[in-house]
Amino acid sequence: MTLIIIAITCLVSIMAFSRPDLVDKLQFNASKTVHKNEYYRLISHGFVHANWEHLLVNMIVLYSFGSAIEMIFDVRHGRMANAYFLILYFGGMLFSNLYALIKQRNNYYYNAVGASGAVSAILFAAIFFAPWSKIYFFGIIPIPGIVFAIVYLIYSYYMSRKQNDNIAHDAHFLGALFGFIYPILLSQDNYQLFIDKLFRII
Repeated sequence: MTLIIIAITCLVSIMAFSRPDLVDKLQFNASKTVHKNEYYRLISHGFVHANWEHLLVNMIVLYSFGSAIEMIFDVRHGRMANAYFLILYFGGMLFSNLYALIKQRNNYYYNAVGASGAVSAILFAAIFFAPWSKIYFFGIIPIPGIVFAIVYLIYSYYMSRKQNDNIAHDAHFLGALFGFIYPILLSQDNYQLFIDKLFRII
C-alpha cells in the first residue's frame, strides 16, 4: 500500500507542478469544500504538493515508516492489515483538516496542499508501536521516538497558534494525534503493547 500511495502521489504532484489549474481543482479550500460541497478536496489535496522539497520530504517519511506500519499491521491484524493501513492514512488526512475546515470555512483565500497530515499519522503510529526506537532528526540526529513525538506536538501547537508562516501546523498536530490514537481504537491489546514497551525502558 505504501508504494502504491507514493507512486500515485508522485505522479499527480509532478503533473500539478506545471498545471496551476490542476492544483486549483485539487487543493484543500475550506470555503469551496463547505459552500460548494466539494468534499473530495479533503482527500485530493494530499496528492498535490507545493514543490519538490515538500513532495520528497513527505514521501521519504512515508516510505520509511509506512513500510514498518504495514508489517506491524500484517502481524497484528492479519487479512485486515491493508484496510486498516488505508484507514490510518486517509483517516489522518481527513482528521488533520477538521480544524481548518471549521475555522476557514468562510475564507475563500485559504488553500492547503500536501500529505503532511496523513504522513504525520503514519509517523506517530510507528512511534506508538516502537516508542524508544530512534528517529533521525534532519537525517543525522538520533532522538527516541517518544521524545520526538512530544517535541513535535508542542512545536506544532505553538506554531499553529502563532500562524506566522504558510505551513499548516494544525494539520501536522491533528494528523499526529490521530496516528497515535488510531492503534488503540483498533485494539486494546495495542494499548497494552505501548505501555509495556514504554515502561520497559523507563
